Order: sequence, then C-alpha cells, then structure tokens
Amino acid sequence: MKKIIILIFVTTILCSCNSNSKKAESEISSQNKDAQFNAYKEQFVLLLWKLYPNWASGQGFHNYDSVLIIPNEAQRNLELAFSKNNLDSLKNYPLTTLSNNNKTDYYMIENQLKSIEWSINNLKSYEWNPSDYNVCGVFAEMLNNNYDSLDVRLHNFGLKLKNVQAYYEEAKKQIKNPTIEHTELAISQNLGGASVFTDDVKNALLKSKLPAAEKKQIETSANQSFEAVNNFAKWLKEYKNTSPRSFRLGKELYAQKFVFDIQSGYSAYQIYQKAIEHKKDLHQKMFILANELWEKYIHNPEKLTVGGKGFIKKPTDTLALIKQVIDVLSLHHVSADSFQIAIEQQIPVLVNFIKKKNLIFIDSTKPLVVRKEPAYMAGLAGASISSPGPYDKNGNTYYNVGSFGGWDKQRTESYLREYNHYILQILNIHEAIPGHYTQLIYANQSPSIIKAIFGNGAMVEGWAVYTERMMLENGYPNLTSNESSKEMWLMYYKWNLRTTCNTILDYGVHVNNLSKEDGINLLTKQAFQQQAEAEGKWRRVSLSQVQLCSYFTGYTEIYDFREALKKQQGEKFNLKQFHEQFLSYGSAPVKYIKELMTKN
Repeated sequence: MKKIIILIFVTTILCSCNSNSKKAESEISSQNKDAQFNAYKEQFVLLLWKLYPNWASGQGFHNYDSVLIIPNEAQRNLELAFSKNNLDSLKNYPLTTLSNNNKTDYYMIENQLKSIEWSINNLKSYEWNPSDYNVCGVFAEMLNNNYDSLDVRLHNFGLKLKNVQAYYEEAKKQIKNPTIEHTELAISQNLGGASVFTDDVKNALLKSKLPAAEKKQIETSANQSFEAVNNFAKWLKEYKNTSPRSFRLGKELYAQKFVFDIQSGYSAYQIYQKAIEHKKDLHQKMFILANELWEKYIHNPEKLTVGGKGFIKKPTDTLALIKQVIDVLSLHHVSADSFQIAIEQQIPVLVNFIKKKNLIFIDSTKPLVVRKEPAYMAGLAGASISSPGPYDKNGNTYYNVGSFGGWDKQRTESYLREYNHYILQILNIHEAIPGHYTQLIYANQSPSIIKAIFGNGAMVEGWAVYTERMMLENGYPNLTSNESSKEMWLMYYKWNLRTTCNTILDYGVHVNNLSKEDGINLLTKQAFQQQAEAEGKWRRVSLSQVQLCSYFTGYTEIYDFREALKKQQGEKFNLKQFHEQFLSYGSAPVKYIKELMTKN
C-alpha cells in the first residue's frame, strides 16, 4: 500500500512538473511570438511609409518628404501587393500567442489591409472623386510646421515639386465619370490652396539661407506647379460629362465601408435604427426643458402689452415649442469679428474647470494654437483639429476655425445663431478640451504606433461627443455646483440631436436616397439647426460617406461602457482613472478598448 501511495505521489509530482514545464514553454513561446510580432510591426510601418510618403509626413515621419507619388495603376498595384503580402504575413502570428495589446494591433493592421484592397477593387474613388487629387495641403504643411529647419524643409519641398506636373497629368487620366459635387470641391480646394506655390514659398525663400541657385530652382518649379494646379482646375471645369456618377454610395458599398471605417459591433443598419430611437428620446427630454423655460423667455407677463397684443400663445406641437425656446436662446451669440477670439478665450476656462473637478490630466506642455482655417482645408467643416503625428509629438496642435469671408449678412447671422453662446462652448469641448485635442495627445503617447496611425474614427469622434455630456454631468460651466443650467442642457440636447441626425442623414442619403428637401427638413425641423448649418451639412454628406456615423456610434459605445463599469464597480469607480485608462490604449476601436480594460 505504501509503495502504491509513493508511486501515485511520484506520478503526481512528475505530471505536475510536466504540466508546469509545458506551461512555461507555452509562456516562452508566447513571449517569443510577441517579440517577433513587435519586430514585424516595425518593419511593416516602415514599408507603409515608403508606400504612402504623404501619410508618413502627416504622422511626423519625414524621411520621405521629398517624394511625391504619382497616382496611377502601377502605384495601385504596389498597394495591392503590399496588402496581399502582409495579410499572408499575419498568418505567421496566431492570435492565441499574442498579448492583448498585440491582438488589437493585429486586428487593426488586418482591417487596414483589407480596406486598401476593397477601396482599390470595389470603391474606386480614384475614378469618380477628383478631390482625391490635391497636393497643396502637403506642401503647405511643409512650410507651416517647424519639425525641421526651414532650409531642410525647403530643400525637400524643392525635390518634391519635380513630380507635381506629372501628378496632375496622371490624375486627368484616372478620372472617369466624376460626380458633380466632388468635381466642384476639387476645383475649389486646388485653387484655394495654390497660393502655397506663389506667395507662401516666396516668403519662405526670403527667410532661407539656401544657395541662390537652389532658391531660383525652387521658385521656378513652384511657378510650374502653380500652373499645373490651375490647369487641372481648368480641365475639371471643362470636363464633358453627360451622365455624372451619383454622389450616393448605395447600400452595398455603404455597408462595407461602414465595416472598415467604423469597426463597430453594430451594422450600419443597426446604428441607423438606434439613432432613430435616440432622436425620439431626445425630443422628449427637450420638450420637458423647453416647457419649463417657456415662462422665463417667451411668456413673460411683465412684457405683455395692454389688451394682450404682446402675448404669444404656447404651441400645442412639441417640436414647435422646442424650436421657439431654442430660437430665443440662439440670439445670444458673439459677433463675426469676435468668433475666433471667443474660442481662444474659452480654452483656459475649460482647462481650469477640468483641473478643479479632477476629470482628467491635461498636459500643459503640448501647445494648442487657434488659427484661421487654411485655404486648402476649406469646404467641409467650420471647425477642426490638426494634430501632430506620433513622430512629431512636440509639434503644435491647431484648432482650425472657419472664416466668414465672402458670406452675406444673412448667412453669417444664421451661422452665429447656430454656434451661439451655449453651443460654442460645447463645440470647444468637442474640438479641443477635453475632446479631440486631449484625446490625440494621449494617442501620441500610446506605446502602440499602430493604434496611433490607424486611429479609429468612431473612437476619436465618439470620445469628443462623450466629453460634451460628461462635462455637463459634472456641472459645467458652474465650478461651485454639480448642476448645469437648464439652458445649457437644452442646447446640449440640441447639439447631441445633431450628432444623432448625422447618422440618420448619412444612411438616409447614401442608402435610402433621401432627397435634399427631406434632408434639410430633418436638420432644420427635427434637429432645430439653422438653415446655413443644414446647407453645410448637406454639402458634407454629398462629399463624404460613413464618417458622419462615427460620432453617434462611438459615443453610444463609450457611454454605455462607462455606465456598465460604474454599475459593476460601485463606489470604487473613479471617473478620472476611467478616462485616463481608456485613452491610454490609443485610438483603437471601442470594442477592443473595452476588452483590454475588462481583462486588466
């Protein structure tokens, strides 16, 4: 019996040792695979930048600044080969052998490669979207950003100029059956940005210490490039197209683009349905607030005239009541001349509020510069953020503000009412602090270069939308109270309704053939937007696809995740810790961030 017991004991020990040995071997194998995958990622990114030098420059990698790729079939074949080869390479790294962080990178690389293939083989925007062809922006960034000495930047600028004429000649060959809308945008943006080859480069050359001969050559090439841009715009204006392609993407292309661009757990149709339901919920909340604010702003007995001539009857229609209160509140806005100044003045107010409420760490060493929107960026949005890439972490982040140049008085007033005293503050939260500006700084600090360069739009936009509500939940703008005013909440709901209707409009236009009349009605009557804003949004939906869905999709996923964690953790939940941990993973899709946060 003793021998049997000893034998069993020894066998158990041997099995345990064998099991531990296998476990140790497995851990070593996983570590090796992780190290191998990290090495693969480094090489992958370097090859990616060689293939897409303009993208590399935008991310702060300037080794290929002197290169301008000619957009032709040969280039597309190189991109397809790159995608195929790397999709094959990914098979060498089984997901079970990778860390959680690397699993996410694996998924993001795979999605990007498949997106490249689909875009070339199926979407084919290089045939119908002339605005894809524009070199003005990348040349302007070389002059405007101080990532290197002026002479080095100008030297690369001059080398890059050599391909501009060939670039635009090839663009003409690629364009087939373009949409009217994208053709007009291409003309506007190219002509608007062409000054980079005249006044901008001349001013830079005056400050340069380059040899006179090289300066002369750069100026000559720049003049030739200016001609090439103008000739391209002229060619587009004269392009004969009796049956232009519709700007509407269609159900199949839209659904697939949603999969690649948004990377959500929901389909495009599911998000569309969620947005419709959310719109109903917002209308109910807005009616309650508007009904309470009616007496304060509209039906004020002290303002009634004799005989009741000054009396305004309360509308029985819910949306009409909400609109009347919003219209009165919208009259409180800055002047056109003060629009950019008001934005600049509010940034420190937002920083102070966040510090006092201990909501998230703000790195004061990373500059935020408010500037007039550059000409080459005009045409899509009234406000945006341009952030330095992960290789240029100390560069400026620009808050681009649209101007009112060329606008008539009526259009300007409509725009200012849209971005009134309340909405302008929410806009600054979204675009700057703690929205895009803050998130992008954290993204650049992420240890994963993949998450930085393949940043997920739904996470990026969703974070900005989430912060709007989060700030009000913490009492913004009142530092001494945890309650925001009813006016601010009503206008926030209006703003959030805009986010929601972005999805309804985008899906409705590209899949359901929503007419312009019905689209404008959705925005003005149901989302309470000013006519100028609605017209601008229609222009945007006719020039882009799927991106307008990113706001609502990302916001929904982030907010729901936070609420689930609060319920799970109870009193242990820390809002600041949640924010910083969430952003620490970079601009990954929300579904992957959720997985990483719940596993750690």
